[in-house]
Amino acid sequence: MQIEKTPLIDVLMITPPRFGDHRGFFSESWNKSKFEQAGVHLPEFVQDNHSLSSEVGTVRGLHFQSPPHAQGKLVRCGRGKIYDVAVDVRKGSPSFGKWFGAELSFENGVQLWIPGGFLHGFMTLEPDSEIIYKCTDHYAPECDGAVKWDSCGIDWPLDGITPAISEKDDKAQTLAAFDSPFTYSA
Repeated sequence: MQIEKTPLIDVLMITPPRFGDHRGFFSESWNKSKFEQAGVHLPEFVQDNHSLSSEVGTVRGLHFQSPPHAQGKLVRCGRGKIYDVAVDVRKGSPSFGKWFGAELSFENGVQLWIPGGFLHGFMTLEPDSEIIYKCTDHYAPECDGAVKWDSCGIDWPLDGITPAISEKDDKAQTLAAFDSPFTYSA
């Protein structure tokens, strides 16, 4: 298993091995004991989510779930390709307000671990992209929130693409106006 630290404290890029032949491949995208043997100790997962975005340029996010139902997410792309982004919004964090983005695709098998205390969002780079992610807490609508996707200085790979954004995400607060409910603890 390949584990890479990112410039954001606690955010990891994880690439499980694939075993293949002329028929295709097999990969364990999540195996608690193998992750722990590799030095990655993640919280318990209680919910799996799966979404499909049909258009190239679909942007979802930047979303968070506030305490007491903050969610960590282990994100992968089951089909297609996305640009996945995390933004540190933990007050007192050395990387507060900074972002990290990575291309996740069916082809590369890369996963991104995003703990609670981070905004999360993605943009589709291929049509009919499917995103599958494990969550450390259940969805709690009273804790659901968003920060405007273009207010954090993220270098989205727009290259002539007009983003498709939901009304909720388009009307989200800016990062500058966001009073984060998260606190960093070393």
